[in-house]
Amino acid sequence: MKLLIAIILTACFVNNYVLQQFLGICPFLGVSKKVDQATGMSLAVIFVMLVATAVTWPLQMMLLNPNGLGYLQTIVFILVIASLVQLIEIFLKKYIPALHASLGVYLPLITTNCAVLGVCISNIDSEFTFVQALFNAFGSGLGFLIAMLLFAGVRQQMEDCDPPECFKGLPVTLIAASIVSLSFFGFSGVIESIFG
Repeated sequence: MKLLIAIILTACFVNNYVLQQFLGICPFLGVSKKVDQATGMSLAVIFVMLVATAVTWPLQMMLLNPNGLGYLQTIVFILVIASLVQLIEIFLKKYIPALHASLGVYLPLITTNCAVLGVCISNIDSEFTFVQALFNAFGSGLGFLIAMLLFAGVRQQMEDCDPPECFKGLPVTLIAASIVSLSFFGFSGVIESIFG
């Protein structure tokens, strides 16, 4: 149990896919203007990460590796993720149209969100068991949610600011993102001291 908690905390804070590994930057910058949109997108990403892990790990271990087809990993994983995102989009459009409308073009971008693919490949490369891979996916998704909510809060506060003309728009957004990213560097020592 201690190992599973360490996996979640490490994935969430130390190896945060957005703020430490810079994966999934497109939705991070695109959907983080409002907290409700950031939350909806993050919950969808958590769900996709969990389901993609639940599908890709057995595919890799029971189909690709035993048959010497490990080189097809990226193609197979992308196809699985794209299919899952399409299913989520259909579900949201039918049952939660307000969230579907607010996410707009960013929902299909989960298909190309390299954080989701990164989690699936990282689970295999780290030689996690199936349960450990699911906990890593959940921790990674939780880290994505935390990063999105923190940055959405920062961006809402930035709307009241008046930066110099040369920093308006994307430059001040990237500067703010880098400062939020720096705040996560201190977690590596904390997690290591707690869990060794």
